[in-house]
Amino acid sequence: MRSELIHKIFSNQVNQQTNLVLDIYSYQYQNNPVYKRFSDSIGRSPDRVKHPEDIPFLPIRFFKSMEIKTGLYEPEEWFESSGTTGQINSRHFVREMAVYRESFTRCFQQFYGPPGNWCIIGLLPSYLERQHSSLVVMVDELIRMSGHPDSGFYLYDHDRLAETLERLQKKGQKILLFGVTFALLDFAESHPMPLNNTVIMETGGMKGRRQEITRAALHDQLAANFPGASIHSEYGMTELLSQAYCGDDGKFYCPDWMKILLREEDDPLQILSAPDSSNRSKQLIINGVINVIDLANLDSCCFIATDDMGKLYSDGGFEVLGRVDNSDIRGCSLLTI
Repeated sequence: MRSELIHKIFSNQVNQQTNLVLDIYSYQYQNNPVYKRFSDSIGRSPDRVKHPEDIPFLPIRFFKSMEIKTGLYEPEEWFESSGTTGQINSRHFVREMAVYRESFTRCFQQFYGPPGNWCIIGLLPSYLERQHSSLVVMVDELIRMSGHPDSGFYLYDHDRLAETLERLQKKGQKILLFGVTFALLDFAESHPMPLNNTVIMETGGMKGRRQEITRAALHDQLAANFPGASIHSEYGMTELLSQAYCGDDGKFYCPDWMKILLREEDDPLQILSAPDSSNRSKQLIINGVINVIDLANLDSCCFIATDDMGKLYSDGGFEVLGRVDNSDIRGCSLLTI
């Protein structure tokens, strides 16, 4: 059954297939002991789940204290959140790395086309210097797939990075620069330059190196120091095997097998009705706390209740507005709108 579900997950238009989502919920309820106990504790067994909005969403903090596994297996890899000093980090056990690679490569191609069209550069100090980072695994694989001789990780060597970017600019080469927030700001201040044909992908994370700023302020500063560049963002986390991307319009969009729902802040079991996309006379919006359906999480849990406040638009795009009061600050996602 698992292999059949994986095939269906990465088929086209998957997030419109309600039956598949319900089948995966039933599969995880039956094969994930932690998720089953949680579902039972709130009265949401499969006989009471008729629609995706009825599905129980596992609080993301469970990844800090329990092994969230669907099925019995020895993981090929496990990912660990970066966190901050003194925090307990989340761990996500990955049964097959091939599923993660399928997710992030298909997602990248959906939003940015073939990796071979880009020179892909990683400016990810602190992530690169520790083990079990899902972000480093993803960027490393995209670098390999790009096949460009200048693709790679540049760590703290800002002079070499600046020289590379200037040389590629002259050739008209498309560039995608993945960067952790504090490193991008350091580089922007030390080496401001025009960056045409370049997408800067900020991935969040100050790591205590700088004072926290809003995402809007970050994008404004990067745009000022790198005129001509497009400033994009990634919404990803250790507990998910998929990512959403935010382009120049300021809204994140999900790949086909990932979906955002919002819940009431004061009633975590109450899913808010999505904006009506059929009303094209205006852009309808709702606000709440972000729940994520990520079907790539087939071997852990596909239904995650995050601690992020969000805004959902009728076209399926969403914004991240910050953290719920009293929730842990996450090392990989400290920015607010």
